[in-house]
Amino acid sequence: MAQATTTKLRPVPDRAVARTMPKVVTTVVTTKLRPLHDRVLIRRLEEQNGKHGSIFIPDSAKEKPQEGKVIAVGTGRVTEDGKKLPLAVKEGDRILFGKYSGSEVTLGGLEYLIMKEEDVLGVLSS
Repeated sequence: MAQATTTKLRPVPDRAVARTMPKVVTTVVTTKLRPLHDRVLIRRLEEQNGKHGSIFIPDSAKEKPQEGKVIAVGTGRVTEDGKKLPLAVKEGDRILFGKYSGSEVTLGGLEYLIMKEEDVLGVLSS
């Protein structure tokens, strides 16, 4: 007759508890940008809908909006006499600007435009 062999199984420790996860330290850096002289810092406003009639327009085919919100303004334009003229726009204004005006800047993962006040076409009222 064949003899049955018995083996003892030892318990395996729970390895998920034994491992320690490395701690991640994150630091948040906020950058403030103050435009100089007659420059204005603008954030583009997103368009409301992605459909035109019954046609859906994908993101790649959309044009960038020409409407924005003023985030910060410079100190003003300096004349030839040395006097400072204050800007006509102020922080919080909704404005219209030209399609190709301004320089694009990325701060904190958000895209902004910096442009001269003369590139602003008008201020929108609510």
